[in-house]
Amino acid sequence: MDNYSGKKILILGFAREGTDSLRYFLAKHSAAEVAVADRAEIEALSKPARELLARNPCVRFFGGIDYLESLKNYDLIVKSPGIPIHLHEVEDAYRQKKIISQTEIFFKKCPGTIIGVTGTKGKSTTASIICQILKKTGKKIFLLGNIGEPMLSYLDAADKETIFVCELSAHQLYNLRQSPHIAVITNIYPEHLDYYRDYSEYINAKANIAIHQSKKDYLIYNGKIPETVEIAQKSIARKIDFAKYKYKFRQKGKLAGDFNLENAKIGAIIGRLMNVGDKDINAANAGFEPLANRLEFAGSFRGIDCYNDSLSTIQESAAAALKTLGARTTTLIAGGFDRGQPFDKLAAAILESNLKTLILFPTTGSRIWEEVKTRAEFSQKSGRLSDLECFFVNTMDEAVDLVFKKTKKGEICLLSAASASFGGFADYADRGNRFKECLFKKSAYNE
Repeated sequence: MDNYSGKKILILGFAREGTDSLRYFLAKHSAAEVAVADRAEIEALSKPARELLARNPCVRFFGGIDYLESLKNYDLIVKSPGIPIHLHEVEDAYRQKKIISQTEIFFKKCPGTIIGVTGTKGKSTTASIICQILKKTGKKIFLLGNIGEPMLSYLDAADKETIFVCELSAHQLYNLRQSPHIAVITNIYPEHLDYYRDYSEYINAKANIAIHQSKKDYLIYNGKIPETVEIAQKSIARKIDFAKYKYKFRQKGKLAGDFNLENAKIGAIIGRLMNVGDKDINAANAGFEPLANRLEFAGSFRGIDCYNDSLSTIQESAAAALKTLGARTTTLIAGGFDRGQPFDKLAAAILESNLKTLILFPTTGSRIWEEVKTRAEFSQKSGRLSDLECFFVNTMDEAVDLVFKKTKKGEICLLSAASASFGGFADYADRGNRFKECLFKKSAYNE
């Protein structure tokens, strides 16, 4: 990895991370022959991607349905996280040890301190809180990774004193051969089962955040979850179980829910490790603003308090959101793309809640409803179903129409899908934005 001169390098995947990787190689390794491959045709690429290729006509572009055929002609492949790992051509490249990632390059080249944060849920909020607390050190602090900022363009601004807080998805951690100085695992639950062969492979990808640590490093993990405990048991790093760690915030923060209190506690632990005083830790946490699409208060519309929890793509987060918002929550919007995940915990939470209306999207909406009915029968709560109306919708417009029709003033409507957004929406942010747009539009029409 230290010498790319004369190598034929292929950037595989040409969205934000791919364009960042190409800029890096053009600037730092001009002696290498660099090309780009993406499933999209060149006309369908983003404007920055097209402009970068236009400025560098020496870079060959392979686009369209046969883009993977180019892999066999290159010495090294820099794969973006969104490219599936179990495509035949990609598996062959892994077997030949030709594939690396932007994350791996960054870890190898970074002169500063890396704090890596992963988890099925909570990693964006946790990484953001850590970043806000560490700004109190006065050092250069950068928040990078899965939260939206590619890594390689930040290397020029780094020195030994720079601290990088990197949110790392399982896709970014897959096959990674170097771990950060401080690793955080917020939790692990079944997700992305359409990307990985099984849950074990997903867990193993997450484990790379800690498996290459040394005895001088730190692993902060959730001791209440068996999957994270198992990873910790295999680690030689200094370990901190944040579930057992005692920390009392003197000022109330703006984040709702016990799970967010744990995220903030992780920030406090790392703040202490990095010599931030408790006064500054408390002030940073108190001033932290909740992130969009994460149990976000969208507003009060015609007397109905509406919450946007669109990033909730697993049942555990949806169940936690129901518990956090409490008895005033009478309407739940859920369902979406089917990744083969279970819904037993969500069904139990629905039956225990004060919900009166379920508004469900395809394709998991029908599975959620069947699980609720099965759970009600099994737990002898069939009578609860008579208090619960279920509606199946295909668009957010239909869903919000039902919100205003079925939810009373003073009650809460929660969007917490427990499913991915693909199919009906571009991504979770598009789903959350569409929810808020429909609320504003339809509220204005009807008042």
